[in-house]
Amino acid sequence: MMEKQWLAISPIDGRYAAKCEPLSGYFSEYAFMKYRIRVEVEYLIRLLPLLETQTADENLILALRKIYSDFDERGMQAIKEIEKTTNHDVKAVEYYIKDCLKLRGIAVNTEWVHFGLTSQDINNTCVPLMLKEYNENVLLPKLEYLLHTIRFQAQQWRNIPMLARTHGQPASPTSLGKEWMVYHERLQVQLQTLKGIAFKAKFGGATGNFNAHYAAFPSINWPLFANQFISSFGLTRSVFTTQIEHYDELAAYFDCLKRINVICLDFCRDVWQYVSMEYFRQKLKKGEVGSSAMPHKINPIDFENAEGNLGLSNALLIHFGEKLPISRLQRDLSDSTVLRNMGVPLAHQFISLENIISGLNKLIVHKEAIEADLQNNPMVIAEAIQTILRSKGIEGAYEMLKSITRTGESVSLEEIRTFIAGISGLDEVTRQKLLELDPLTYTGTFPEF
Repeated sequence: MMEKQWLAISPIDGRYAAKCEPLSGYFSEYAFMKYRIRVEVEYLIRLLPLLETQTADENLILALRKIYSDFDERGMQAIKEIEKTTNHDVKAVEYYIKDCLKLRGIAVNTEWVHFGLTSQDINNTCVPLMLKEYNENVLLPKLEYLLHTIRFQAQQWRNIPMLARTHGQPASPTSLGKEWMVYHERLQVQLQTLKGIAFKAKFGGATGNFNAHYAAFPSINWPLFANQFISSFGLTRSVFTTQIEHYDELAAYFDCLKRINVICLDFCRDVWQYVSMEYFRQKLKKGEVGSSAMPHKINPIDFENAEGNLGLSNALLIHFGEKLPISRLQRDLSDSTVLRNMGVPLAHQFISLENIISGLNKLIVHKEAIEADLQNNPMVIAEAIQTILRSKGIEGAYEMLKSITRTGESVSLEEIRTFIAGISGLDEVTRQKLLELDPLTYTGTFPEF
């Protein structure tokens, strides 16, 4: 029998299905149904003490929660069977829960299920809840692990001097570890921003004003009830809404993910370049092939794969951030299709994070190549020489160094030192300081990490 993943249109569900498996519990059709049932049941549990004298005791609550905790493939098939008639997925969920109450002998008035609600009260609570729990359980741990990996390598490579390149040209030396910390700091800032974004839900009836709720039970403080209900999920309720959540915080979340992707993409390109410059070698894996024609190839495929997936992720995240906050009047349906694809950019991002971590763990520092590059470009200490000379009042110091280093031809460290020895009007302590300058040790300073 043909494997299902071989027939998948998207590589997320095909080639990369195993890598994306952690996301299926949050963004699959099955997961969406289960979250809807969870929200509907929890609403029912909170509603019962308000609308009936019946007490929602522990046994009743347990029985109700088992409707979603025990939800499985048979339950999914049952909902889909109902949906064939309703042609409406949330209504199918409502009927499914009512059927469960009857079949399981749970003594609850079935008319309290989905009482006073519109579909978006459920959907716009599920979506931020799915994202929040994915963010906490999957994405943040993965990002934290990436940061840990980068920082660990930075600490290991802190004292390895490396030629910097600005505009692609040799520039003042730096530290390999410090360059890793540049990306650590950038990602850390965005991670803190990500943690500060609120996950907001909409819960207020057909157009956000609890019209039906107040018509049936005008003495109940429905906004307070809704606030408490939504906060029980760790979410924040948007107070003034139309039929749908306005998605501004959701757009902020996707925008932050986009910035994280951009930083990761920048990192991938830099690491790729360092590999091509032979600053790194890569660990070999027995049996792997780098090229179908060239047996010697060991390609930096993890970073290339990550770059492609980051681009795909951002293409959709940009669209989400621009589209979701816009809806005609009190609601149009265009947000629904977009939100159903929410897992797609997140899956591409997740694949890229996996690849970056995998690629980093394959890197082996090639110190000889890094040092050779420094030794072949001794002119980079010209910055230090002209700065020290200027501090000693030597006029035209910059121009003097420019005349011997910016000739279009290579200059040796010995030639630079010969120049230093011939500078007139210079005290011997300063001259000795200049003669001791070396591109291997001219790396400046940076904070501990």
